[in-house]
Amino acid sequence: MLSESNYLMTRAEFVQRLVLNTICDDFENVDQVILREVAEQCTKCGLTIQRSDIVAALQRLVEGGLAKAFDLSGSGSDPFSCEIAGMPPLDVVEEHFRTYFYVTEKGMEFHEADGAWWPFDDKGSLRTDWNPPEA
Repeated sequence: MLSESNYLMTRAEFVQRLVLNTICDDFENVDQVILREVAEQCTKCGLTIQRSDIVAALQRLVEGGLAKAFDLSGSGSDPFSCEIAGMPPLDVVEEHFRTYFYVTEKGMEFHEADGAWWPFDDKGSLRTDWNPPEA
Protein backbone atom coordinates (compact mmCIF):
# COMPACT_ATOMS: atom_id res chain seq x y z
CA MET A 1 0.00 0.00 0.00
CA LEU A 2 1.02 3.62 -0.34
CA SER A 3 3.48 5.15 2.07
CA GLU A 4 4.22 8.67 3.15
CA SER A 5 6.40 10.51 0.66
CA ASN A 6 9.35 11.27 2.94
CA TYR A 7 11.37 8.68 1.05
CA LEU A 8 11.90 7.86 -2.60
CA MET A 9 8.76 5.95 -3.54
CA THR A 10 8.59 3.01 -5.88
CA ARG A 11 7.19 3.24 -9.39
CA ALA A 12 4.12 1.24 -8.29
CA GLU A 13 3.45 3.65 -5.41
CA PHE A 14 3.87 6.63 -7.74
CA VAL A 15 1.35 5.17 -10.20
CA GLN A 16 -1.06 4.50 -7.32
CA ARG A 17 -0.82 8.14 -6.26
CA LEU A 18 -1.45 9.35 -9.82
CA VAL A 19 -4.47 7.05 -10.11
CA LEU A 20 -5.79 8.21 -6.72
CA ASN A 21 -5.37 11.82 -7.81
CA THR A 22 -7.40 11.08 -10.96
CA ILE A 23 -10.36 9.61 -9.07
CA CYS A 24 -10.53 12.27 -6.33
CA ASP A 25 -13.07 14.55 -7.98
CA ASP A 26 -15.36 12.24 -9.97
CA PHE A 27 -16.21 8.64 -10.78
CA GLU A 28 -13.69 7.56 -13.43
CA ASN A 29 -13.38 4.56 -15.74
CA VAL A 30 -10.03 2.92 -16.52
CA ASP A 31 -10.42 2.95 -20.29
CA GLN A 32 -12.28 6.22 -20.62
CA VAL A 33 -10.20 8.52 -18.38
CA ILE A 34 -7.78 6.99 -15.87
CA LEU A 35 -5.37 5.34 -18.33
CA ARG A 36 -5.21 8.40 -20.59
CA GLU A 37 -4.63 10.91 -17.79
CA VAL A 38 -2.09 8.84 -15.88
CA ALA A 39 -0.25 7.94 -19.11
CA GLU A 40 0.02 11.64 -20.01
CA GLN A 41 1.41 12.47 -16.58
CA CYS A 42 3.84 9.54 -16.67
CA THR A 43 5.08 10.58 -20.12
CA LYS A 44 5.91 14.04 -18.75
CA CYS A 45 7.89 12.27 -16.02
CA GLY A 46 9.78 10.07 -18.49
CA LEU A 47 7.88 6.92 -17.55
CA THR A 48 5.94 4.47 -19.69
CA ILE A 49 2.68 3.07 -18.37
CA GLN A 50 0.50 0.16 -19.44
CA ARG A 51 -3.16 -0.55 -18.75
CA SER A 52 -2.08 -3.44 -16.53
CA ASP A 53 -0.17 -0.95 -14.33
CA ILE A 54 -3.38 1.05 -13.84
CA VAL A 55 -5.40 -2.06 -13.01
CA ALA A 56 -2.74 -3.18 -10.50
CA ALA A 57 -2.75 0.28 -8.90
CA LEU A 58 -6.54 0.22 -8.60
CA GLN A 59 -6.35 -3.27 -7.08
CA ARG A 60 -4.00 -1.99 -4.37
CA LEU A 61 -6.10 1.13 -3.76
CA VAL A 62 -9.29 -0.92 -3.40
CA GLU A 63 -7.56 -3.48 -1.15
CA GLY A 64 -6.20 -0.65 1.00
CA GLY A 65 -9.61 0.98 1.38
CA LEU A 66 -8.53 4.10 -0.51
CA ALA A 67 -10.87 3.57 -3.47
CA LYS A 68 -14.06 1.72 -4.33
CA ALA A 69 -15.46 0.31 -7.56
CA PHE A 70 -18.96 1.01 -8.86
CA ASP A 71 -21.11 -0.37 -11.68
CA LEU A 72 -22.65 2.73 -13.22
CA SER A 73 -24.16 1.03 -16.26
CA GLY A 74 -27.70 1.53 -15.06
CA SER A 75 -27.33 3.74 -12.04
CA GLY A 76 -30.21 5.94 -11.08
CA SER A 77 -29.85 9.11 -9.14
CA ASP A 78 -27.49 7.63 -6.52
CA PRO A 79 -24.27 6.22 -8.01
CA PHE A 80 -23.06 5.18 -4.53
CA SER A 81 -25.86 2.58 -4.43
CA CYS A 82 -24.07 0.62 -7.19
CA GLU A 83 -20.91 -0.24 -5.24
CA ILE A 84 -19.08 -3.39 -6.28
CA ALA A 85 -17.65 -5.46 -3.44
CA GLY A 86 -13.87 -5.60 -3.83
CA MET A 87 -12.00 -5.28 -7.10
CA PRO A 88 -13.86 -6.32 -10.24
CA PRO A 89 -12.04 -8.20 -13.01
CA LEU A 90 -10.74 -5.78 -15.65
CA ASP A 91 -8.89 -8.20 -17.91
CA VAL A 92 -10.21 -6.64 -21.12
CA VAL A 93 -10.88 -3.11 -22.26
CA GLU A 94 -14.43 -2.06 -21.47
CA GLU A 95 -16.35 -1.01 -24.55
CA HIS A 96 -19.43 0.21 -22.71
CA PHE A 97 -17.75 1.83 -19.70
CA ARG A 98 -19.66 0.28 -16.80
CA THR A 99 -16.97 0.01 -14.10
CA TYR A 100 -15.97 3.24 -12.40
CA PHE A 101 -13.77 4.07 -9.42
CA TYR A 102 -14.03 6.75 -6.77
CA VAL A 103 -11.90 7.74 -3.80
CA THR A 104 -13.05 6.79 -0.29
CA GLU A 105 -12.92 9.13 2.69
CA LYS A 106 -9.75 7.34 3.82
CA GLY A 107 -8.29 7.78 0.34
CA MET A 108 -9.10 11.49 0.26
CA GLU A 109 -7.53 12.00 3.68
CA PHE A 110 -4.39 10.23 2.49
CA HIS A 111 -4.34 12.21 -0.75
CA GLU A 112 -4.75 15.58 0.96
CA ALA A 113 -2.25 14.81 3.74
CA ASP A 114 0.82 15.04 1.52
CA GLY A 115 1.35 16.85 -1.75
CA ALA A 116 5.16 16.73 -1.77
CA TRP A 117 5.17 13.69 -4.09
CA TRP A 118 3.37 15.62 -6.89
CA PRO A 119 5.85 16.00 -9.76
CA PHE A 120 4.44 19.13 -11.42
CA ASP A 121 4.56 22.82 -10.62
CA ASP A 122 1.59 25.21 -10.87
CA LYS A 123 2.14 25.58 -14.62
CA GLY A 124 2.06 21.82 -15.25
CA SER A 125 5.80 21.54 -15.83
CA LEU A 126 7.97 18.93 -14.16
CA ARG A 127 9.41 20.31 -10.91
CA THR A 128 13.18 20.71 -11.01
CA ASP A 129 13.49 19.21 -7.51
CA TRP A 130 11.37 16.15 -8.34
CA ASN A 131 13.07 12.75 -8.30
CA PRO A 132 11.67 9.90 -10.38
CA PRO A 133 10.45 6.82 -8.51
CA GLU A 134 12.60 3.76 -7.99
CA ALA A 135 12.01 0.83 -10.35
